[in-house]
This record gives sequence, C-alpha cells and structure tokens, in this order.
Amino acid sequence: MLDRILDATRARLPAIQARADDLYRQAMESPPPPSFASALAAPGMSVIAEVKRRSPSRGDLAPDLDPAIQAGRYAAGGAAAISVLTEPEFFGGSAGDLTTVVRKTGIPVLRKDFILDESQIWEARSWGASAVLLIVAALDDAQLTDLIGSAAEVGLDALVEVHDTEEARRAVDAGAEIVGVNNRDLRDFSVDLATAEKVAPLLADVEVTVAESGIFVGADAKRMAAAGYDAVLVGEALVKAEDPAALIEELRA
Repeated sequence: MLDRILDATRARLPAIQARADDLYRQAMESPPPPSFASALAAPGMSVIAEVKRRSPSRGDLAPDLDPAIQAGRYAAGGAAAISVLTEPEFFGGSAGDLTTVVRKTGIPVLRKDFILDESQIWEARSWGASAVLLIVAALDDAQLTDLIGSAAEVGLDALVEVHDTEEARRAVDAGAEIVGVNNRDLRDFSVDLATAEKVAPLLADVEVTVAESGIFVGADAKRMAAAGYDAVLVGEALVKAEDPAALIEELRA
C-alpha cells in the first residue's frame, strides 16, 4: 500500500516542482507559523488531533467532515496541534483542508502527507503549516537528512515517523528532533502499542517524541506517557467521536 501511495505522489510531483521557485518565494515571505515543537514540549501529555476523512487501512471514517468545525472542537478540547491529511487520492485530503484549519484555530498545524521533494515542504509553508511529516520508510538516508534541512531552512519543524527500531536509528542519525513512532505495521495494518514501548529507549536524546496510531482512550495515552512519550497523535478515535473536545481532555489527563 505504501508503494501505491508513493507512486501516486510521484505522479503529482512534476506539477508541484514546476512551481518550485514561486513556492520557495511564498514560503520565505509567509509570516512565521506558531512552533509545533514548542507546543508539543509543554508539560503534560500533548495531543495532536487529526483531520482525516478516510484511510487505506480503515476505509471511510468521516467522509462528510467539515475541517473548520472539527478543528474548532479540537481547539476547544485543548489540542496542542492539529494534523491535516492533504493526500487526495487515498485519504481524501486537500490543501483547502489545511488552510481552513490554519485560519480557524491559530494553533500549529502539521501537514500530513507523503513528502518526497523539497517543493512539497515549501508548498506546506506557503499554506501556513508549522510542520511536515517525513516518513522514514519512504526515504533513503540522504533524502531524509536533506528534507529535514529543507524544512528547517523555511522555518518548519519535521515530525519524522518511524515504525521500528531500525528506522528509529536512522531518524536519530539524520538529526531528527521530533520523532513519531507509528504503532501500525505497514505490512498488514495491525496495531500494537508495544511498538512504541519497544522503540522508546532509542529516543532518549530526541527533543520531542510522539506516539501514533492505536490511541483511543485515556488509558492508551497514559500507557504512552509511561513509556516516555511527550505527545500522542490521534485520528480515527477523534473524527468518529461524538464529543471530540471531551475525548481530547481525557487523553490529556
């Protein structure tokens, strides 16, 4: 599935790269966004609340989701940041979703997509994002290092996502300051919170750590806090919740 998503992303890249000069100029001229890293590093368990309509592993989650309304609920619950899927084909996301959330909340927004080229980072910055997702499984070591640097150059944080201990070592070696451990196995989509617990010791020197996937209730967030994580990224549970703000408060507690 990851290969299919990356192939679709590569097919869209030429159109973005053709605008690279303009995107870089817009990125450098845009007002500084709020700090994603600082928001997550605040005391207590931070919650990155996700705006997501569907996913390849779970199908439709909230096909009629209104990003402005959902983001308002997240902010009311005390979310430290909001993650917005912008991948269109497999996740139903868009640039419009991200810019809507940026305008609605004023809190840091993560562009969650499949970043393969620096032009996508400049695009994210021009949209008002505070951070971009970099997936170690999709990048070689040189690409990962270069893209972390490209994000820093234009004032963005990079959430570097790993799925196992080997990817965690690669992220640390590349200089990642924010590392997210995804508890979902990309091979079969199974989820196990023990993944984050296993990887945690390798991240002792990382500035901010995030546990992703498989967090549904307060007990899950408490388990990730006990493993040493600063934040949790929660999507499915929040977009399906009757009261997202209340769930965020539970996760933070």
